[in-house]
Amino acid sequence: MNHLRIKLALLLTYFVFAILLNSVGTVILQVIHSFQVSKESASLLEGFKDIPIAVVSFLLASWLPRLGYQRAMMIGVVMVMLACIAMPLLPAFWTTKLLFFTVGSAFALVKVSVYASIGLITDSREQHASLLNFIEGFFMLGVLSGYWVFAAFMDPAEPESLSWLQVYWLLAALCLLNLLLLASTPIPKVPLEPARSARQDFVGMLQLLALPLVLVFIVSAFLYVVLEQGIGTWLPTFNNQVLQLPNQLSVQLTSIFAASLALGRLLAGVVLRHLSWYALVNLCLVGMAALMLLILPMTRNVVVPETVHLWNAPLAAYLFPLIGLFMAPVYPIISSVMLSALPKARHAAMTGLIVVFSALGGTTGSMITGLTFARFDGQTAFYLSLVPLSLLLLSLALLYRWHRQGSVPATA
Repeated sequence: MNHLRIKLALLLTYFVFAILLNSVGTVILQVIHSFQVSKESASLLEGFKDIPIAVVSFLLASWLPRLGYQRAMMIGVVMVMLACIAMPLLPAFWTTKLLFFTVGSAFALVKVSVYASIGLITDSREQHASLLNFIEGFFMLGVLSGYWVFAAFMDPAEPESLSWLQVYWLLAALCLLNLLLLASTPIPKVPLEPARSARQDFVGMLQLLALPLVLVFIVSAFLYVVLEQGIGTWLPTFNNQVLQLPNQLSVQLTSIFAASLALGRLLAGVVLRHLSWYALVNLCLVGMAALMLLILPMTRNVVVPETVHLWNAPLAAYLFPLIGLFMAPVYPIISSVMLSALPKARHAAMTGLIVVFSALGGTTGSMITGLTFARFDGQTAFYLSLVPLSLLLLSLALLYRWHRQGSVPATA
């Protein structure tokens, strides 16, 4: 079996979805200008993305081993390719909603398939954690490139211009390339238990929620995504309206956040060889809090040069996105800890739960930040991120305690 080709197919699939999923912050900024949409209405785009992720994952995750992970990923890529083609042909806010609804639904199929496939091509917990961190790091490289790809199609002199919609032709072509690679790559199927029906698989997924380790992990994953999406989704708008930067530059500087996330996840694989996962995630969370408390005061009453560009923006625009270095390792580490405690046959069901509650966390984080941003200011919205961060410290302490007490039973 050609594991290298399988890994390449998984990486490219994740790369495509990284660009589209995390373009929501950029698109929020653009629809505010191009379609004269309010911040409150624009914040709903996160929901159009995340709610379908949650619903589709909940309904279909336990069934995907029967469909086949390869087929599920191909269906997801075709759905997204068609939605990308619709964007420049039918420019409107409703089309943008449709795009993110489609991307969210398709990503539910893709993420469950990618995470479950990792278990099929790795033989140990160390290999699993390493590959998962690498794939999530590559995901963030997709996010990073997405900011620059979108910015290349934006018109800084005319913010309301629809020229940015032309980026979707490029993304549709990338989807087609991804589809061809997936179609030509043999991805193994998970061995099914002959005695179990699809209904029993679904019930088994729900029964996982009765396990203390799983329940505490779900809370931790939810809180983390509240934190990450609250900051990541609204950072372009924060740069534009708080730091007074042009829309194109606001998006370009947000790429520092994505680059920090990518670097942090790639470095985590090295650091974990010398440090326990629990020590590392605690250091990361404390580092995030310290950086927020140090940098956010610098964003008040900033002085912006008359001709502002990539190299003379306010210092806070470069420093605040570095929070991604500390944020990066948390999600892949706790996901790997949870999946490694389960037999491979349960990975799809567990990943379904991960995706469901991550999606709900993303919507919650984005909407709370957007509402606070609109009714108060950007600084207040970002200071509120300290609340889920503090709760995450507590939930991870419980997760570590339950994890040390033993692994999850093979059947649930």
